[in-house]
Amino acid sequence: MSDAIKHECGIAMVRLRKSPQYYIDKYGTAAYASNRMYVLMQKQINRGQDGAGVANVKIDTQPGTRYISRYRSIEPSAVNFIFDKINKKYKKAKKLGGHDALSGASWLKENIAFTGEVWLGHLRYGTHGENSIETCHPFLKQNNWRSRNLVMAGNFNMTNVEELFDKLVQLGQHPKEKTDTVTVMEKIGHFLDEENQRIFDKYKHQYSNEQITHVIENELDVARILRRSCRDFDGGYAMAGLIGNGSSFVVRDPSGIRPAYYYADDEVIVVASEKPAIKSAFNIDFNAIKEIQPGHALVINKDGSYAESEIMPARKKTSCSFERIYFSRGTDPAIYQERKNLGKALIPQILKAIDFDLKNTVFSYIPNTAETAFLGMIEGLEDYLVAKRKEVFLEGKPHMGDLEDLLNFRPRVEKLVSKDVKLRTFITNDDDRDVMVSSVYDTTYEVIKPGIDSLVVIDDSIVRGTTLEKSILTTLDKLKPKKIIIVSSAPQIRFPDCYGIDMSRMKEFIAFRAALALLKERGLDNILDETYDACVVNPAGSENFVKKVYESFTDEEISTKIGEIVTNPEIEAEVQVIYQTVDNLHKCTPDHIGDWYFTGNYPTTGGTRVVNKSFVNFMEGKTVRAY
Repeated sequence: MSDAIKHECGIAMVRLRKSPQYYIDKYGTAAYASNRMYVLMQKQINRGQDGAGVANVKIDTQPGTRYISRYRSIEPSAVNFIFDKINKKYKKAKKLGGHDALSGASWLKENIAFTGEVWLGHLRYGTHGENSIETCHPFLKQNNWRSRNLVMAGNFNMTNVEELFDKLVQLGQHPKEKTDTVTVMEKIGHFLDEENQRIFDKYKHQYSNEQITHVIENELDVARILRRSCRDFDGGYAMAGLIGNGSSFVVRDPSGIRPAYYYADDEVIVVASEKPAIKSAFNIDFNAIKEIQPGHALVINKDGSYAESEIMPARKKTSCSFERIYFSRGTDPAIYQERKNLGKALIPQILKAIDFDLKNTVFSYIPNTAETAFLGMIEGLEDYLVAKRKEVFLEGKPHMGDLEDLLNFRPRVEKLVSKDVKLRTFITNDDDRDVMVSSVYDTTYEVIKPGIDSLVVIDDSIVRGTTLEKSILTTLDKLKPKKIIIVSSAPQIRFPDCYGIDMSRMKEFIAFRAALALLKERGLDNILDETYDACVVNPAGSENFVKKVYESFTDEEISTKIGEIVTNPEIEAEVQVIYQTVDNLHKCTPDHIGDWYFTGNYPTTGGTRVVNKSFVNFMEGKTVRAY
């Protein structure tokens, strides 16, 4: 994606189902779980580079022994930094206990941190706010009762933080922050406390307090806690938690917006945001990896038993399509094929844009994540050529050109764009900044016929258009092509996201800017005022009134205007912008039809409320977050 945006976070969980000694004996290392967790997190580094965190819980330790360990970091290579520190614990064990210390699980568990059975990892992309240790997951809610301790990490954004905050106040709490992370953790923590108290009251006349502690740890109903906690949540989430007794869970929102997958055998239960991470860490077949169902939680009990339990009734599944277009790793075989299909689906629009003149057209892509869609685009071109050859040679249809040329012709493919340098943005002079930004991408010279060739360059998506305007078009225009066609494998992003992606301000979207320009040109400015009035009068989120801003125009009209906006006066070539259609997107990603940023069809009331508020903020000149 040439317009860099921050987005999804990543979660990882490992639960050992056998005694720690088993893994030392079988795998010859006390760091079996640590090593697997490291791979899980490294393979999801695409999901968060602002920070990382790891927590570990030991089961059934003696009183006086630390049983929860946690490291967090915002270092540039946070995952490596954390696991270097964890590995030092094992070196310390060897120093304290001698060479044999690393082969004795009981001694390690009693004396060395990060030697427990339950692991939770998190990779952070900060969509809003500061980037500090305090904002890194996992978060920890401590208590002297082991089963009241809670460690949490997640990939989520809540649209109703104000409402959740107020509910905590009504419960008698005094939250220290008004953020979704704090409110979610405190709400789950509240019902965790109530569950502890319920079991305590049940047995207080039968056992001593010390005995009841163990009864609570074994009878804790985690699914019940989550049902009571999550019923007020509005947003997209995959939240993972560890409880001090060794129980753990991962709960997913009812619409399945945020991803979560798991694998279980008799040795481990593992959870991650992406399938390839589990595949790499445990060398298993993709078919063995399951998806946690929307509205369900994978609950792992203290004894290692597990079940997927319904927490809330599932809604229509609207999993985030951006996961498939861009966010998730393309090594997932399903995602790889979907991205190729997205490129292939654009062929009819591309052929029309180049007037079917393949001979004088060069095809390329914006590195690096658009490469798979590019491969699909080239496959689509080859399929087109095969069909044309069949028409001529097998069906006898007339052909204007040389038949041998038709038989031997192949699409012209070149790597025209290279991301050459990562620039700092501290330059204050706007003119100087534009010059510097234009140098982010470099190009390959002497492969284009000046004034004759057209260029077709595919990108994953075009969100703000800034990089396109300031860098890519300027770079490509140096090659002197007749025409530059920028192709997006995603549809036009018209509406803000509020479930995880850093796309919350209307004015930043190039499609919205295009709609504003068209409204002004055609004397339809009154639509803005009418939309604003509707949003102000009906703030509850019953209807997305912002759709009206786009209703007067076709997709092609908005794409044409986008092309005009991103073309600065110095560009000599004709510029055209082509976007994927929503219909084709759904055909290519049939199991991930979440498309609210393209269509405005939000799966929750909170989402609709956010888009209306975002528009009100735009009209009132406010640049604050809309949720």
